[in-house]
Amino acid sequence: MKTYDLLELAGRNLRESVLRNGLTTAGISIGVASLVAMLSLGAGLQDLANRRLSRSGLFDTVYVTSFRDLRDGREEQGRKSDPGQAQALNDAAREKLASIPDVTEVEPEIRFMGEVRYADAPHPAIVAGLSPSDKDNDSFEGMTGQFFSSAQSPEAIVQLDFAKSLNEQNPRVVIGQDIELRYAERQSLGTESSSSSAKNDNAGFSVVRKAQKLKIVGITDQEPFGGMRGISRARVFIPIHVAVGLNVMQSSDLRGITGDTSGEKTYPALVVRVASAGKVQAVQDAVKNLGFRTYSILDATKGLRRFFAVLDLFLAIFGSLALAVASLAIINTLVMAVLERRREIGIMKAIGASDGDIKKLFFAEAGAMGVIGGLSGVLLGWAMGQLINFGTNIWLQRHDLPHETIWSSPLWLIGGAIAFAIVVSLIAGLYPAARASKLDPIQALKYE
Repeated sequence: MKTYDLLELAGRNLRESVLRNGLTTAGISIGVASLVAMLSLGAGLQDLANRRLSRSGLFDTVYVTSFRDLRDGREEQGRKSDPGQAQALNDAAREKLASIPDVTEVEPEIRFMGEVRYADAPHPAIVAGLSPSDKDNDSFEGMTGQFFSSAQSPEAIVQLDFAKSLNEQNPRVVIGQDIELRYAERQSLGTESSSSSAKNDNAGFSVVRKAQKLKIVGITDQEPFGGMRGISRARVFIPIHVAVGLNVMQSSDLRGITGDTSGEKTYPALVVRVASAGKVQAVQDAVKNLGFRTYSILDATKGLRRFFAVLDLFLAIFGSLALAVASLAIINTLVMAVLERRREIGIMKAIGASDGDIKKLFFAEAGAMGVIGGLSGVLLGWAMGQLINFGTNIWLQRHDLPHETIWSSPLWLIGGAIAFAIVVSLIAGLYPAARASKLDPIQALKYE
């Protein structure tokens, strides 16, 4: 039997029982729609989490610290060198990290305790430096005012609660106002010290109180970087180049005062920005080869990826239950077709149709129901997703929250759902096709 004749005969048989075949196809559509709905929800939630984390500036960032800063004094497993002899995070280390391929930016992470003077009143606050690239962080999208005009501008962005401490009645009026930041500056010394037992040739440093005039240019009500970095808990933010120029005393200076680099300026941590999230692992390996300790959000998201993998599995299982029920309807429909068309099957066999031709005919009918049900189910699932996204965004708008897409239907999901519907339909057609092919043509022709 030719393919064209097979498809034409299958189409004619489906049209003869429109209601029954239509209901079976509708069952397949609902099953596919439920499958698409479940998996689209999982994909949408995963995309939402990835978008929020990506816009937080964490996915393309590697945090670098020195092994000499291990608080508990233990060495990393597998390291043979003494942490006391580990490399320091100084300007030389910063240049090495900047030379690694795919590294776009290396900035120190500076955070310190200072005192802000406003209207002749002191306000203690944690101050942190921000890189110019942090402008794209989602925490500054809805901020009042603006980001720093340049990397060297003596400007400040303050948290909303700190702005309220400056002016409780109307915190926004502090934008454009000048403040004075008082801090502890580290000044190097060129002195020598000696004793009867040892001589120290290393330059030390002194701590001097200094002040810097700043202009408030913006107010943010969110913690940058999703609160996952130490500087996120700061209340006053200044450009990182300004923070470096202040030469503020850091905790690493105190830890190194007894070492052999007490006269050298070091940083508690360096933040390495990578060209893309896909390059983070390679950059991380290169930094480790240089003898530094690293951390990236990829380390923290391994558990998150496992969570979404398990979630997608369970959603797929529950979504497939409706399709499994629909496969029973296909079996019932085709078995009834075998009983109703026994005489027709007998005539086909009498004029030369083989068992294989009969099987192909019923497979074609099952596959046709799978194709139609799969396509209509995908459309139904997509429509459901659009309605849910629309309703969700109305709810978010009423609560003054930004619009989000929590329902996502990627192409692989659409194609996979249609293919899965066809495969399930063909499997459901195995028994009816086998039963039809085994009919005795003589007995079939006697059937009334």
